[in-house]
Order: sequence, then structure tokens, then C-alpha cells
Amino acid sequence: EVQLVESGGDLVQAGGSLRLSCTTSGLTFDEYAMAWIRQSPGKEREGVAGISTTGSRTLYADSVQGRVTISRDNAKNTLYLQMNSLKPEDTGIYYCATGRWPFKPVTLDHRQYDYWGQGTQVTVSP
Repeated sequence: EVQLVESGGDLVQAGGSLRLSCTTSGLTFDEYAMAWIRQSPGKEREGVAGISTTGSRTLYADSVQGRVTISRDNAKNTLYLQMNSLKPEDTGIYYCATGRWPFKPVTLDHRQYDYWGQGTQVTVSP
């Protein structure tokens, strides 16, 4: 059974930083592209960052480009999202996600991801 468990969400002031983590089990982690998907109040789900199996390719949504960094530690089966210069519009639930099949190209299209964690809440105050 694939399990994804996010952590690191918090309440921070605008301009602050957070580091989200996602620990995984039940899959051969280094065979799967991973992504962080955001659900903000009143907005559709948005893929904010994605990373290939080796970490050689990363994708970022325009809304976070230059402020966030996605990374992975394949030895620890863990995915990360470093978020800097946070804005109130970054508020939302952040989900770690992966697909059903290994070795698929990384994408920000949240519809391509089949397994999701329970999410971690990020709240950015003005």
C-alpha cells in the first residue's frame, strides 16, 4: 500500500519560509516522479512543483517560480518543498502526490497523480 505523509505546514507571516516534507512507503521511491499539489480556498487544485525520479528535472508553477525549491532524497524515500518569501496567496493545503506507474515523466497536471497524502496546512498571514 502506497502511503504519503506530509509534514511541516504552519502559520507564518508574509515573507517567511517553510520546509515541507513528505515521507513515503509502499513504493520504490526512486522510480516515481513526485509533485506538490496545492488546494487554496476558493481556487482549483494547482500543481506547484514537480520532480523527476533522479531529481534532474524540476517544474514550477509560475505563481511560485523563484520562491520555492522541490527536492528529493531517494535514500530516505522523502520529498521536500522549500518555500521562501511566502505570500498570503500561498495559503492552502499542500499535498504530496505520485502516479500509479513508475518512470512516468514529471508533470504539474494534478490529474496525472493517483496517490495523495492527507495534506499539510500552510497559512500565510499578511
